[in-house]
Amino acid sequence: MKTLIISGLSGAGKSKAASYLEDAGYYIVDNMPAAMILKFAEFARGTHYERVALVYDVRNATSYTELFGVLDQLKTLCECRLLFLDAAPKTIIKRYKETRRRHPLAGKADTLEEAVYKEQELLSPVRARADVVIDTTDLSTAQLQQEMLHRFAEDSGGMSVTVTSFGFKHGLPLEADLVFDVRCLPNPYYQEALRRQTGLDAPVADYVFSFQASTGLLDHIKDLLAYSLPLYAEEGKTNLVIAVGCTGGHHRSVAMAHRLAEFCRRSGYPTLETHRDITR
Repeated sequence: MKTLIISGLSGAGKSKAASYLEDAGYYIVDNMPAAMILKFAEFARGTHYERVALVYDVRNATSYTELFGVLDQLKTLCECRLLFLDAAPKTIIKRYKETRRRHPLAGKADTLEEAVYKEQELLSPVRARADVVIDTTDLSTAQLQQEMLHRFAEDSGGMSVTVTSFGFKHGLPLEADLVFDVRCLPNPYYQEALRRQTGLDAPVADYVFSFQASTGLLDHIKDLLAYSLPLYAEEGKTNLVIAVGCTGGHHRSVAMAHRLAEFCRRSGYPTLETHRDITR
């Protein structure tokens, strides 16, 4: 199990960072006191959770000695790292003024500026102990997402792919990012011996790809994906949904989606293959 402790200045992007990791498959627990971190980690070891991220907030900071002791123990139990999100005080003050949120230390300071600098001082021991420090002062949300996925989600490929077939007569998949229409290809439905089979059956797939139009279209789609998948991954996309449609979702789209899913896997992306309308 991999455990990541996320700490840092309020307004530096802890919540956003956690949400990006959640999209990448991490189990997230927000505002976890140091005293509970070790107990939760011991519990999680006996579950299916492979990657856990715990957000440690200044409001839970009673003793950094306690936090550091927990970190030392965690590193004997599992792979554990401490991430600290930092930002320039002027940037944090600007962010708080834009969102009109209340700073966690506002009750212990006369001004927002004083609260920000007080928190910076309080958390300086945590920053010094961090395994990774990310300064978000000049990072856009997309850049922060890319940085998080690059540093902490590489083992899951950064981006996963879902390839699904569907029938246009049943409607477009609302979750689709890319849609390919293969109704231009010869239809096995009109072959009596193939009508009750699907694109997952070899006779149907062999029929579909016996035509130059089918193999040519498949090659062109592969070329497009070979070019575009790395671009989606670099942009911070965590899951890309590719939908392939024919009339009913039984034959052509299923055969094509199956071939495309194999291509995505060979290209190094964790790939889920589904066929929405194959049993309709």
